[in-house]
Amino acid sequence: MADPTLAARLDVSGLGARFDAVTAVADLDLSLAPGSFTALLGPSGCGKSTTLAMVAGLLAPTTGDVRLDGSSLLGVPAERRPVSLVFQKPLLFPHLTVEQNVAYGLRVRRPAGVGTGRASRREVATQVEAMLERVRLGGLGRRRVGELSGGQEQRVALARALVLRPRLLLLDEPFSQLDADLRAEMRALVRELHDEAELTTLFVTHDQDEAVELADTIVLMLEGRLAGEGPPETFYAAPPSLAAARFFGATNEVHGLVEAGCFRGQGLLEGALTVPTTAPHGPAVLVVRPEAVGLDGEVPALVTATRFAGSDVLVDTALPDGQPLRVRVPLGARVAVGDRVSLALDPDRCSVFAQEAER
Repeated sequence: MADPTLAARLDVSGLGARFDAVTAVADLDLSLAPGSFTALLGPSGCGKSTTLAMVAGLLAPTTGDVRLDGSSLLGVPAERRPVSLVFQKPLLFPHLTVEQNVAYGLRVRRPAGVGTGRASRREVATQVEAMLERVRLGGLGRRRVGELSGGQEQRVALARALVLRPRLLLLDEPFSQLDADLRAEMRALVRELHDEAELTTLFVTHDQDEAVELADTIVLMLEGRLAGEGPPETFYAAPPSLAAARFFGATNEVHGLVEAGCFRGQGLLEGALTVPTTAPHGPAVLVVRPEAVGLDGEVPALVTATRFAGSDVLVDTALPDGQPLRVRVPLGARVAVGDRVSLALDPDRCSVFAQEAER
């Protein structure tokens, strides 16, 4: 059952990390509402794990502050923060049993704000048994780590983090080393446990599909900086930047000009598509996803390739001026290489960015 006393608000302001001449994180502002599930999304090396390390207390920030329910955590050592971090690798003690691994944190520390002193042996045993049941490892407490599968090891790591009753749970790509089926199973389990406990959760991933499936809010990091924040559907339908649009999935890009507050495509699209935009006057790029392009429009194109993509088909086309445009159509659509088609671009499903955003 949910424990409202555990739902904490996290506020990160002006957070930065610099290593010699390299800036890993720059001027990061971030707020997580109590009980929220947020995905920190971005490519490898963008500063996601560094951010988690600063929030957890494993790394002192160069600049900025980390506050939990208004209280600064700067200067509070990691073992005294009411924060649990699950790493990419489980980092279990191989000489201990499953239940001993889960109990370890309860026996060595008591986070600030969760009472004083250590739990008794009976309290520890009761809490560990209950937590193993919650992560579906009931009956496996006596096993050694070496007897577990990869998915079971990660469940032990998750149980070890949750048994401390943290006010903030940090997950650093915990499923990246699991196969596809296990990743799906673990994602479902993590979301189930989050909803049950209403625990404020920050989940690091480089996988867009994982972020969309798990999170209520996505925070996109690119090159150490915040590149956008919002619900998953906003990132997909109305990306905050060209870089965000490119990272968040396959796109078509049409070059043109912004004139009088409207984007007008160059070449063949001139006059065939006018999209209102807030981008400044001058060279611009229109972004439209393949599923937002139809085959019942006014723009002629030649089909150059088709590819089965599970529930639909990806169709590559070329405009008369050679510009490629990809279309996603339902299975069963009668489209073949060499066909001439007429494309339709819905202005309401397009985004426009200034040309300089490509740099």
